[in-house]
Amino acid sequence: MISFILRRVLSGVILIAVISFLAFVLLYAAGGDIARRILGENATAETVAKKTEQLGLDQPLLQQYWNWVTGALTGNLGRSWFTGELVSTSVSNRLAVTLAIVIGATLVSAIVAVVLGILAARRGGWVDGSVQVIALIGFAIPGFLIALGLVLVFAINLGWFKATGYVPLTTSVSGWLSSVTLPIVALSIGAIAAVSQQIRGSVIDAMSRDYVRTLRSRGLSTNSVVYRHVLRNAGGPALAVLAVQFIGLLGGAVIVEQVFAIPGMGQLTVRATTLGDIPVVMGVVIAFAIIVVIVNLLIDLAQAALNPKVRLS
Repeated sequence: MISFILRRVLSGVILIAVISFLAFVLLYAAGGDIARRILGENATAETVAKKTEQLGLDQPLLQQYWNWVTGALTGNLGRSWFTGELVSTSVSNRLAVTLAIVIGATLVSAIVAVVLGILAARRGGWVDGSVQVIALIGFAIPGFLIALGLVLVFAINLGWFKATGYVPLTTSVSGWLSSVTLPIVALSIGAIAAVSQQIRGSVIDAMSRDYVRTLRSRGLSTNSVVYRHVLRNAGGPALAVLAVQFIGLLGGAVIVEQVFAIPGMGQLTVRATTLGDIPVVMGVVIAFAIIVVIVNLLIDLAQAALNPKVRLS
């Protein structure tokens, strides 16, 4: 098990290194005259040259990347070119907000998808058809349209939740719930559609296996067979899909946070990319890459616990 974890950690570290290098090269290659963009078109050539030297942009690209890596390994991701704020501070302050929404959406998606998937697989008929329709709607409607619809109905017309803004959990629990409920629902619907279909297919496949018929012949109830044995075998593929959905939710949060005016990673990403604030964009990329690696490692460990054969793969 230790060697399994070490292999996954090593592959994760390599992935982060590759992503950071590619992102750095692409951002700086497409950046153009960065110093001129920061100072404005009216800046003199001498001022631009000094700014270029100050930012280290006059050095070879590989040297610039090495300087960034050595700083990043000590937790120094640089400063924003436009606000002067530490990138690590900007990212950490907003990451907690985004993760609260994304983790909440993942939990809601997992619970609802398991219920819908099992119902569809066991009951069939109109229940299965209804779940299929719900899944189709979840796949077809973009997340930002769902978010706008939720704001219109539940925030503006009914006034049940906050339309925009974010209340920290430490300030008010009820205010926090009111501010994150609609974003979580907006993100969850698409994920529920994908995961419920995977669980439905996995449960139907598992129910046709010989071991299920053997367990039933021994007098075990259907509920016992499904919840103690079938779900264990169906859990591996479902966890893989849930991991993919979690990563997709990180991207979806960028748009949803804009709709609900939530000060998370979405707002930071949009502002940094609009301004061309490359140090902040790199900080966001690395933060998301680390999260993806951690999530994949946790999913691998969960799958290894469910299926020992995974440890040998």
